[in-house]
Amino acid sequence: MCENTLVKTIHGHHHHHGWDNSFAPAARVTPGSMVELECKDSGNGHFTPNSTVEAVSTMPFDKINPVTGPIYVEGAQPGDILKVTIDSFKPSGFGWTANIPGFGLLADQFQDPALTLWQYDRDGLGPAAFGKYGKVPLKPFAGTIGLALAEPGLHSVVPPRRVGGNLDIRDINAGATLYLPVEVEGALFSIGDTHAAQGDGEVCGTAIESAMEVVVKLDLIKDRPLAMPRFTTAGPVTRHLDSAGYEAFTGIGPDLMQAARDAVSGTIDWLCKEHRMPAEQAYMLCSVCGDLRISEIVDMPNWVVSFYFPKIVLG
Repeated sequence: MCENTLVKTIHGHHHHHGWDNSFAPAARVTPGSMVELECKDSGNGHFTPNSTVEAVSTMPFDKINPVTGPIYVEGAQPGDILKVTIDSFKPSGFGWTANIPGFGLLADQFQDPALTLWQYDRDGLGPAAFGKYGKVPLKPFAGTIGLALAEPGLHSVVPPRRVGGNLDIRDINAGATLYLPVEVEGALFSIGDTHAAQGDGEVCGTAIESAMEVVVKLDLIKDRPLAMPRFTTAGPVTRHLDSAGYEAFTGIGPDLMQAARDAVSGTIDWLCKEHRMPAEQAYMLCSVCGDLRISEIVDMPNWVVSFYFPKIVLG
């Protein structure tokens, strides 16, 4: 970020839960503005460095995934595109990962709560220790980033939508540009759910959830209808994980969701047997650093999903 760039700061108390185009803007900015937003973690500060696993069961689910905003962008109208350039992140240094009963790809297999607390280098962003089992390379990003919907009323923040929201795309990190379709006057941009690291798929339902300050630049592209969000990366997207290669496990069958489940289950079994890791720990570790990929989707009737576990994590 240029030192002389004027940045408007939006404090974390300007947050909301869900999407509603009747929410009053926290700020109004002109296109081209740089905005710094203080983002709470997805648990809304519920977890602290002293939390125990009992805290998972007491988390207030009506307050999860708070997003900071909304920001009214002058001149934005339905049919425009809001161009969001991700400038930088200032992480807090504390995070958490949890298995929340009833949530996650393997919720039927992992029915008990589990919690991992993280302390990491907020300045150097060196790999964060996962207990005695390994170290996870970090790559900060915002899991929830989007605009208000045209439909009136309050809409849950949990599912992603055509105007963005809870996308959980790891590669929309510093340097990336996200393009979002505008459906309401002013666009009403909000952001939150910041993560210090996440695997593609976020399989247990949580990443390294961590409060951060985020700087973005908001621009308008006029009269350019866009059906769904798209984004551009600034360079390679897996360099922080690639150097030692991967252990990969497949799921094969006519159902992509079941194939994904099988691939992750195979990885967990391997971590338990080869690295003597408790299953719930392996599940959470897969969520913060392993990547689900569709390897083949044309050779009917069976498709192939692969789960890539980075060997650098285990040293």
